[in-house]
Amino acid sequence: MNTRRTFLRNLSSLAFTAPLMAETPKSKNTVCFFTKHLQGLSFDDIASLGAEAGFNGVEAPIRPKGHIEPEKVADELPKFVEALKKQGMEMTILTSGINEVSKEQHTEEVLRTAAKLGVKRFRMNYYKYDLKQPIWEQLQAVRPKIKDLVALCKEIGIQPMFQNHSGKDYFGAPVWDIFSIMREYPAADFSFAYDILHSTCEGGLSWPLEFNLVKDHIGAAYFKDFKWDGRKLVTVPIGEGQVDPAYGKMLMKTGYTGPISLHLEYLKGDPKDPAVLKGFREAHTRDMKTLSGWLGWA
Repeated sequence: MNTRRTFLRNLSSLAFTAPLMAETPKSKNTVCFFTKHLQGLSFDDIASLGAEAGFNGVEAPIRPKGHIEPEKVADELPKFVEALKKQGMEMTILTSGINEVSKEQHTEEVLRTAAKLGVKRFRMNYYKYDLKQPIWEQLQAVRPKIKDLVALCKEIGIQPMFQNHSGKDYFGAPVWDIFSIMREYPAADFSFAYDILHSTCEGGLSWPLEFNLVKDHIGAAYFKDFKWDGRKLVTVPIGEGQVDPAYGKMLMKTGYTGPISLHLEYLKGDPKDPAVLKGFREAHTRDMKTLSGWLGWA
């Protein structure tokens, strides 16, 4: 059974075979990474791996089946945040299961606990359309849910962000639909976790149009890549797929100073396995280097 001591010894040995530790880019942007593929590791081990790869923080799934279940947030989230602080890192984005104010989603408990610990923003859960029902009416039906959630978040002091997904029934897939509501709020109160993979998938050649529509309401910029396998979307390392590298410099030219989140969703396997972990470590370092080039930092 792996212990923390064994884990750290494995990390140390990898230093001789994997690429050198990445340097955190010197920029105004906090650079974090989505930790979904590291579920099963301790908070300390996640923080150590992130710091080694040169990240400033993490985007962590604190939701059902995530690192921490919502009902355990009050007890467990302080431990995660403290583990990050010991490595000079932060919880840049809390990825939640929240899309309304409700007891079922533990909305107030999760968000108040996060805000007290210094977490400044969270990614909302998605909404889905019923394709058998009129679309516009369904979009209007989420307005009061968003209004109540935004009001609570403003009181608490945490920013809600909505991620645009790709898919036939996702709210936000065409971007304009959620933006038609979002534009009524200041960006500090409600913004996109803008996902260039899903924007490219849905927009094809028109993704610059969608980006320019929402660029003043981007609370976090997600970087990841994909290829088509027939009609199926398959995630790949950044720079090996359909996403246009020009997007990075386009984003920077707007003067964007918000967080940047690197997603490595193509990584599979048990991170407690030293061989799998070695591959993960190399992927973090490689993708961080590519991302720096896209943004004009390299």
